[in-house]
Amino acid sequence: MMYAIVTIAGQQFKVEKDRKVFVHRLSADEGASVEFDEVLLIEDESGVKIGAPVVEGAKVTAKVLSHLKGDKVIVFKKKRRKGYKKKNGHRQYLSQIQIEDIQIG
Repeated sequence: MMYAIVTIAGQQFKVEKDRKVFVHRLSADEGASVEFDEVLLIEDESGVKIGAPVVEGAKVTAKVLSHLKGDKVIVFKKKRRKGYKKKNGHRQYLSQIQIEDIQIG
């Protein structure tokens, strides 16, 4: 089974062909195809290729399936005996992508 470690929107993900991944919101439209060329590591049947810092000529193509918002995260701050309480919520904007192909240069 071939897999790769790729940097997508500032985060590193282990991706395989036909796997669905939630990443930070991408600027591409739904249904569009996107390419990621910051491939840090690739493993296939011939062995492991490690980049310094990236693997030359390698790229990963993916299709944007949908844009959505993640689950709500509650941030609650309190200082005891001071009367200080602060409640804040956050929902991260996400994109769901499906990995279509991993190419070695």
